[in-house]
Amino acid sequence: MQKQILPYLKEMPKGLNGNGIQHKTVKGSVYKSKQKSRRQRWNIRPSEMSINTLNPIRAIVDGMKLTPNPEKPMIALSIGDPTVFGNLPTDEKVTQALKDAIDSNKYNGYAPSVELEDIQTSKNLLLSSLQDVVLTSGCSQAIDLAITVLCNPGDNILIPCPGFSLYKTLAVSLGIQVKLYNLLPEKSWEVDLQHMESLIDDRTTCLIINNPSNPCGSVYSKEHLKNVLSVASKNCIPILADEIYGDMVFPGCKYQSMASLSSDVPILACGGLAKRWLVPGWRMGWILIHDRNQIFGKEIRQGLVKLSQRILGACTIVQGAIESILNDTPQEFYYRTISFLKSNSEICFSELSTVPGLTPVLPAGAMYLMVGIEMEHFPEFQNDVQFTEHLVTEQSVFCLPATAFEYPNYFRIVVTVPEEMMVEACARIREFCQRHYRPCSQDSNELDQ
Repeated sequence: MQKQILPYLKEMPKGLNGNGIQHKTVKGSVYKSKQKSRRQRWNIRPSEMSINTLNPIRAIVDGMKLTPNPEKPMIALSIGDPTVFGNLPTDEKVTQALKDAIDSNKYNGYAPSVELEDIQTSKNLLLSSLQDVVLTSGCSQAIDLAITVLCNPGDNILIPCPGFSLYKTLAVSLGIQVKLYNLLPEKSWEVDLQHMESLIDDRTTCLIINNPSNPCGSVYSKEHLKNVLSVASKNCIPILADEIYGDMVFPGCKYQSMASLSSDVPILACGGLAKRWLVPGWRMGWILIHDRNQIFGKEIRQGLVKLSQRILGACTIVQGAIESILNDTPQEFYYRTISFLKSNSEICFSELSTVPGLTPVLPAGAMYLMVGIEMEHFPEFQNDVQFTEHLVTEQSVFCLPATAFEYPNYFRIVVTVPEEMMVEACARIREFCQRHYRPCSQDSNELDQ
């Protein structure tokens, strides 16, 4: 090896190697003469990205003093996992599809993260080609990739308020500014279109729409979605449509995907198996690229492919089962799930509507219900965090304070618990509010009159 290298070195200008870097030859070895000074001590620092990464829900919950009443069993209405209580199993067809994929021995290796024919041939996905599908490790990774491919540090994105906290967590960690557009509880959480449009500037690169909504349980009408699209079209802003709860809507409402209504606005629609099929642990999500006018072009598609290949994320076995899951799950399964969620939502709304100091907002889908707290009637508590903290201490009922969703003085209830637990939880919330409710001075004067 030395004999092969040395003639090559003799041909170069004295003291330089092929890259123009100074070298010395000592006993046949080549090394840089300008060595950096050796570190004298360890100094390992976390990356800026890790420092900037914050999960608001985790930060708030970890800071709460959650000591349940030992005389009452805990009822957690805070966890957005429909499998926690065991009362909402997935369908037998879904589990059988996974078993068949395992038994086939075809899905034990690596699999592509794009161009999966089983997704493209499934029902009602409005795709033009196999290249319009990117598979991900759950819908969370789909959202991550969509934000990353559209935005650079210093750009800004528009996200709903209240809204799923992951959007902000991902954006801020990437150096992307977050702007919150208001949702209107008095209009069943519709977007405040005027406020949303006022936030747009020349660095706005993405508008996130979550329909049906976490944490609100709202479902937007066709007309409202068209109005949102009009704002996006006017300002040339692409949409990230978080549709993980797509089709999880109660009877009387109709779910419309953003892409089905868009004539020009390019859309990255994020979805997955987690909620509708009740298997969040299977970690199967996807991005559907809707781009009728080729505004995204090849670059965004190629960018998503590259990002999806950083980590081989989507489970191969679930990929092997996905065609059967999407196409063969019986409608009765969906109907039972939706009927249960609707019934629990109505029980919760009906019970809490008559509780002094609370204002629940009736949901139309998903698995959540938001409840407003008239804090002026609960002077013992400074905010929704203290309110929900004491609710745990006294009644062993845990609801997530909506400060976690950038929306103080509300709390979110997850309606996936068994019906008897929902009834019991509502009774405990009523008892808690009756104990701490105080009429305002104006209310007292009105009663005196």
